[in-house]
Amino acid sequence: MGDWVFVCATSQLLPGESAVAWDGDTPILVVNYDGDYYALEDNCSHEDFELSAGNYDGEAATVECVLHGAKFDVRDGRPLCAPAYSPVTKFPVKVESDGVWTRDDRG
Repeated sequence: MGDWVFVCATSQLLPGESAVAWDGDTPILVVNYDGDYYALEDNCSHEDFELSAGNYDGEAATVECVLHGAKFDVRDGRPLCAPAYSPVTKFPVKVESDGVWTRDDRG
């Protein structure tokens, strides 16, 4: 299991905003949805493309891949429409010392 990776200060990731952190070779998209933080692999499960390049809807808790329009629920990574049928990997998030942290826990 990887070490915790600092994403940013909580004051830098307000509700409706997103940031990308790197855990080794893994890009991780971290979002603030209504004061709760969620982390997903920054990679569409339909095709190898960054989800962070797409639109994060902070009201609907979704992120949309700009390549083909697949949408995912940021809370659990599940696909919400075609062409994606597989979920995006979800990672743990912790808030500690006014910072947001995540890690690739796939071991």
